[in-house]
Amino acid sequence: MSEALKNFNTINDTVFALSTPVGGAIAVIRASGPDSRRVLSHIFTGQIEAGRLVFGRITDGSRILDEAMAVFFRAPSSYTGEDMFELHLHGSYAVVSAVSALLASLGLRHAEPGEFTKRAFLNGKMDLIQADAVMDLINSETERSAGAALDQLQGGLSRRIGEVEARLIDLASELAAAMDYPEEMEDEALSAVPEVLSPVISELAELIENGRGAKILREGAKLVILGLPNAGKSSLMNALLGSERAIVTDIAGTTRDTLEEKLNILGVPVRIVDTAGLRENAESPVEKIGITRAESEAASAECLLFIFDGSSGESSSEELALLKKADGKPAVFAVNKCDISLESCKKYEAALKAELNALAVSPDTVIISTKSGDGLEALKALLAKKLGASESRAIVTNSRHIERLCFAKSELTAALGESSTDLISVFISSALSALSEITGREFSEELLDNIFTKFCVGK
Repeated sequence: MSEALKNFNTINDTVFALSTPVGGAIAVIRASGPDSRRVLSHIFTGQIEAGRLVFGRITDGSRILDEAMAVFFRAPSSYTGEDMFELHLHGSYAVVSAVSALLASLGLRHAEPGEFTKRAFLNGKMDLIQADAVMDLINSETERSAGAALDQLQGGLSRRIGEVEARLIDLASELAAAMDYPEEMEDEALSAVPEVLSPVISELAELIENGRGAKILREGAKLVILGLPNAGKSSLMNALLGSERAIVTDIAGTTRDTLEEKLNILGVPVRIVDTAGLRENAESPVEKIGITRAESEAASAECLLFIFDGSSGESSSEELALLKKADGKPAVFAVNKCDISLESCKKYEAALKAELNALAVSPDTVIISTKSGDGLEALKALLAKKLGASESRAIVTNSRHIERLCFAKSELTAALGESSTDLISVFISSALSALSEITGREFSEELLDNIFTKFCVGK
């Protein structure tokens, strides 16, 4: 256990909390702390055996509160590293309230949000990366975001950072010795600095880049649909959602405001936004407001999805003017209505690619039909690629981790440009401190509160 944990670890009470929603078939109450075994023996009639789920009754004196299953976990072989128990009750509000009141009357305290995972960290059962991953896993909306959280929970990032720290600590030790014996060791220690720091900086850069793409798996990406009136924006949103969410008519300008929905695109959580049609000659004040809002949504999007009516085979100057709104953002360009004329759409796509190449914009185009569904799977694959969701493992998915990795990289880059042993050591020490804040080898009460108060009660 780290020195920081030893100084902070003053847990001496027993807490409990409901870990499942009330009203289901089963409600689970969990407790953790030194009084767990005593309290469970007092209220449960079944035979208690560590690690075994057994049947019995929950009693308050002579009064039976419920027939239930219970399991006891002996320290340190538990989630928190303390003695723990779980009660699997019938899920009614009355039963949960009665059992909760009984536990409180026996001296157990209601757990704070995230307190079970916080105790697991303080008892050395996991580091802060794994603790962050617990909440990421709870909040996962897709299989891929859940997989990224599981990778972290199983220690993938912890091992990578541990390897970096080991190399930096070795170098710091050499520099410290060189400061004590400069004539004998300084030249050799300084020559080792670029050999160690250059690959470490590259490793941190790789983790940061991975994190910026993988962050989308955790927090989702904002995808905004843009196009002229009647290009098929609302139809495309409905087709991607698989439901008639947006109103679709043949009347131009039907969509006057933005409409946002959640969507899973090949495992990438997306907030997709339908917008008003963009045209320069809008006369209605309401339509003008809709266009302003569409442009505002586009400015804050992670990716833009342009849609064009390709049925005529010819693009107008107004349509081509839309391409400039890509403005350096990742963008995909869909040519719609191939169900009317595939040849026209191919002709339109060729002209569109030429125009995109002239603007130095990546010509990521796809021909689709929102009516028949043709091309939609190819569109989803292109969008997932544009959003940075590669098939490689998402090692870093947490904003806090990315910020500390960036700081550590900047400190090591500064160290690489120094020739003073003292200054190099200071920069390396600062980088090590930043990395330790990720894993929890260094932490403050404020940092822990910031992390664990975001958890739900009972986890």
